[in-house]
Amino acid sequence: MLRYTTIPVTPFQQNCSVIWCDETMEGAVIDPGGDLAKIRAEVARQGITLKQILLTHAHIDHAGGTGTLARETGLPIIGPHPGDQFWIDGLPQQAQMFRFAPAEMFTPTRWLHDGDSVPVGRSTLAVRHCPGHTPGHVVFHSDEARRAFVGDVLFAGGIGRTDFPGGDHATLIASITQRLWPMGDDTVFIPGHGPESSFGRERRSNPYVGGT
Repeated sequence: MLRYTTIPVTPFQQNCSVIWCDETMEGAVIDPGGDLAKIRAEVARQGITLKQILLTHAHIDHAGGTGTLARETGLPIIGPHPGDQFWIDGLPQQAQMFRFAPAEMFTPTRWLHDGDSVPVGRSTLAVRHCPGHTPGHVVFHSDEARRAFVGDVLFAGGIGRTDFPGGDHATLIASITQRLWPMGDDTVFIPGHGPESSFGRERRSNPYVGGT
């Protein structure tokens, strides 16, 4: 079964998730935006053997620590979708703009596309391309655990911003209603910021997508 723990990192309190297969104890880090010492400490505490870095998208608070972590550990970088190449290229400027530590550049080992899958030990994550917040945003879904790691697509009571370059409100709403809702009302999602919620709760009460 897939397990996870969430670690808020960076001044933006971005939800970095450490995930692992409880049979093999092989795991991955989703969106290591920064504060790598905190992430490493949690990995050690759980006794996880990290095998890969997964990215939902390439905004600085989600991807800022990726290059450094990959260089220091030799881990492959999986994701996001190629639509976020320009955000990866702009990481140094993003770091400067938002007063983050300098971000090391990187090239993903594997780009992800809608319908792909990513193994984590004996568990499997399904990949959905969910643009709108960024063009290359992806979501990782574990059907067995009834969990989805959605980055900045959807929040408890909110949705991702669409006023950044490459963002589009209508596209984001379509991603939520056409690609997240079919995962099931009982699926709990881990957003990029803030508390967890379920797709059912957001369908009923989220002012931006409620009733869809």
